[in-house]
Amino acid sequence: MEVTERIAQLLEEKYSTDEAFADCFTVEIELKPGQKLCVFADSDSGMTFEKCQKLSRYLESFIDTNGWLGEKYTLEVSSPGISRPLKFLRQYHKNIGRQMEVTQTDKNRMTGLLKAVEETQIVLSQTVTERDEKKKKKVIEVETVIPFEQIEKAIVKLAF
Repeated sequence: MEVTERIAQLLEEKYSTDEAFADCFTVEIELKPGQKLCVFADSDSGMTFEKCQKLSRYLESFIDTNGWLGEKYTLEVSSPGISRPLKFLRQYHKNIGRQMEVTQTDKNRMTGLLKAVEETQIVLSQTVTERDEKKKKKVIEVETVIPFEQIEKAIVKLAF
């Protein structure tokens, strides 16, 4: 069994047995050259620095005891951050009301406000300016339904 699989199992055990981590989930585990292990975890209630720190110490004890990465390694435990694409339905739910950039499988890109999340699709809302028959500008809201199978990548966009 690979180190990343062992780490995934340990995390699942932690989430299922420790009430403080009951709403946590693993987004991704990467083992990079130079024995650098990166763990991206998230939580429905928000991933705090303290949660990351506790997960890091928890994993470190197993890695050290079992010698999984040798004596010299780097372990980073963090939330996925806004630059990483969303992977799970529960991440979409967490981001309702935020701006998203969605790249579809046909390479079409769309940016809008995440209005709703359902089992099979999301709803993005865009504000569009149109002109009526009298050439007056009017702002309307256009909602677009995007099925999950048509989403190649979805990233939360922060407004500055």
